Amino acid sequence: MSDVLNMVSIILISSLRMSIPMTLTTVGAVYSVRSGISELGCEGMMIAGAFFGMLGSYMTQNVWLGLCWALAAGVAISMVHGVLHISYRVNQTISGMSVNLLGIAIPPIIMQFLWKTKTLSPSVPSFKKVNLPWFSDLPFFGRILGEMNVLFYLMLIIVLLSWLFFSKTVFGLRMRMVGENPTVASTLGIPVKAYKYLGTALCGALSGMGGAYLSLGQMDLFVQGMTAGRGYIAMVINAFGRYNPIGALGGSIFFGFFDSLQIIFQDSFIPSAVMMMTPYVFTLIVLVFGLKNLKIPAGVGKHVDEQ
Repeated sequence: MSDVLNMVSIILISSLRMSIPMTLTTVGAVYSVRSGISELGCEGMMIAGAFFGMLGSYMTQNVWLGLCWALAAGVAISMVHGVLHISYRVNQTISGMSVNLLGIAIPPIIMQFLWKTKTLSPSVPSFKKVNLPWFSDLPFFGRILGEMNVLFYLMLIIVLLSWLFFSKTVFGLRMRMVGENPTVASTLGIPVKAYKYLGTALCGALSGMGGAYLSLGQMDLFVQGMTAGRGYIAMVINAFGRYNPIGALGGSIFFGFFDSLQIIFQDSFIPSAVMMMTPYVFTLIVLVFGLKNLKIPAGVGKHVDEQ
């Protein structure tokens, strides 16, 4: 029995850890889509957050300042998407992909200049596990919580606050109206462009935070390609969770389970390449079977001349 509980706890710990960057990025994507903007640029925002979070931690030798750098970088690169699409009405697919390409291009240039390498950064101060004395003695769950760092708890707070924002506040309801029908929202005097920029900026900040988890929480350095397409997968999880922060959390934990399998069973008889495929196979299955009767907010990609 103890062996079974031990295996279950290992799976839960790995699943929760893997779900953290996905949850943060997917909740950011919820803000973007709910404000009427495609979340296609999440991959580039994650890369920017992962890289500049590492760079900030390296420059300041403070992991919290590194996290601030990640948030700022995510917002900054998201504004490329925002300005091109909202102000200049560039097709959102083009503006979103431009952010992804920019996110891929910037890190190797700076790393080559600083460290004469394009793929791997030095080790930097990172987030450590949080010791919660009042939970550590709990059977089973104490071990799981003891393996988490502070970003896990910040993630839970962000999910809760985001759910409250969209369901219980006037500002959240206005943002949802902008995403559903920007023409009506503008007629009612709601500043449509301001809400679109707010949604884009929050998407950038949370995606940057998700990227920072990879370089400052899961590891203590930046590796080129470390996001591994998670920004694109966040788009699928966002739709799977019906553009809801709670759905984003559930979908991300589900994805985190499949993502953790490659670590848990890396020494098994199953080829490692097969295990590495599991998160992406899950994504394809969700695309085929999990998005039936999906209703995307009707105002996504639409422009309006404010009244």
